[in-house]
Amino acid sequence: MNNCTIRPARSGDEKGAYYVCLKTGDNGADGEPFYREDPDALGRIYVGPYLVFEPKISLILQDDQGICGYALGAFDSRNFFARYENEWRPKLCARFPVPKGDPAHWTRVQQVHNTYHHPDYFLPEPYDSYPSHLHIDLLERAQGFGFGRRMIERNLDTLRRLGSPGAHLGLSTNNIRAYGFYQHLGFIELARVGTPSDGCIYMGIKLRP
Repeated sequence: MNNCTIRPARSGDEKGAYYVCLKTGDNGADGEPFYREDPDALGRIYVGPYLVFEPKISLILQDDQGICGYALGAFDSRNFFARYENEWRPKLCARFPVPKGDPAHWTRVQQVHNTYHHPDYFLPEPYDSYPSHLHIDLLERAQGFGFGRRMIERNLDTLRRLGSPGAHLGLSTNNIRAYGFYQHLGFIELARVGTPSDGCIYMGIKLRP
């Protein structure tokens, strides 16, 4: 029986949450083999700014071994990305230069460092119906117990109380299991970008008062 606890994020969670991001950084699978030269590369995009800018929508999953998951989000995605652009990204660009050489031969770390300089702020339409967004990752030991669903529902409840009309999220086109999971929660497909084998599916859910 799993003894995980869901709690609000707090100061000091960064290291553990970044580790979860690393260990789920290969489309949900373990990304550590690909990011050994910079284990925090992904976390600086997908975890750090949420903990700083959106603490009301930042949940942590913890067990006796430590942090094993998180559910993060943003109330207004455009405002969140504006803050990321103005307050977060300049520090990343100053610390990590644009990779050199042929992009076809870049490592995963170099690809992420390039993303620091060339971010993707894609937002699915209709934006006014789904302005909020969510992001969740769980370590394997915490999966299969319903914690992911409970954290998403808690964050959706928070967004609803804050007045959001709807939320969206993105997942890999290869992640069929996650697609079915979000459909079961009431999400519908909004858009697909990229290629069928290496793209992103955006799904959304309306939040009725």
